[in-house]
Amino acid sequence: MDKRPIGVFDSGLGGLSTVRAMKKLLPNEDIVYFGDTGRVPYGTRSNETVETYAAQDIKFLRSFSCKMIVAACGTVSTAAADVIGGISEPSTGITKPSSKAAVEATKNGVIGVMGTSATVNSGAFDDEIHALNSTAKVISVSCPLLVSLVESNWIDIDDEVTNAAVKRYIEPILKGGADTVILGCTHFPILAPIIQKIAGSDVTLIDSGLEEARYIKAELEKRDMKNDGSHVGTQRFFVSDKTQNFCDVASVLLGEDISEKCEFVDIFKVI
Repeated sequence: MDKRPIGVFDSGLGGLSTVRAMKKLLPNEDIVYFGDTGRVPYGTRSNETVETYAAQDIKFLRSFSCKMIVAACGTVSTAAADVIGGISEPSTGITKPSSKAAVEATKNGVIGVMGTSATVNSGAFDDEIHALNSTAKVISVSCPLLVSLVESNWIDIDDEVTNAAVKRYIEPILKGGADTVILGCTHFPILAPIIQKIAGSDVTLIDSGLEEARYIKAELEKRDMKNDGSHVGTQRFFVSDKTQNFCDVASVLLGEDISEKCEFVDIFKVI
């Protein structure tokens, strides 16, 4: 066993979809989560800015001697892939696990990608998918408003504004004939019930948080770093802005009150 924690970071709340899956698949692992809520969203920033933010987030997590660093953020996974891949610790983003799952799931070879502007502009999902299936058709759509809607807790399945935004964003993907859609930002699985309702039951949604958690589990097992049942996993949460809204949404997503586990951190003082 390696009892050091796993470090997870995101621009805000989205990475909680990865944490939710990790808690189910890896109940014996300690998790340290950093949500950069003071600088969310990342998806509208330049690649240079995203790379700077990612490096700072990783530096903060390294202060906990993490055994693995997880970018639970589609924008970082694509726009700052070199930053993640350049650290000494085992690391991952969402791109490879989600692309692999989509290629395995599609029946007609048409795959949609819902992501932030930075993710879509990077072309990273297109590259990963085509590396696995050169004949696949990829329809990528930038969905910048969805991050703000999640961060604002507008996540109810009947919310009119969120439903309207999802419908507008996913329309070109459905018109293009996609039978599989990658939720290419970890905020988006939080809206999966709305997206599935609008897309229809014939469309398979790829939950980027779940696929990332599956990859983490496989990597820990391969490296003999996974904790066994003798260790009960714990979680600590840090945010770079006020904790209240984060804790409110987290309680819905994680099914527990995390207010006693959540702390504010001034990211500029710790980097």
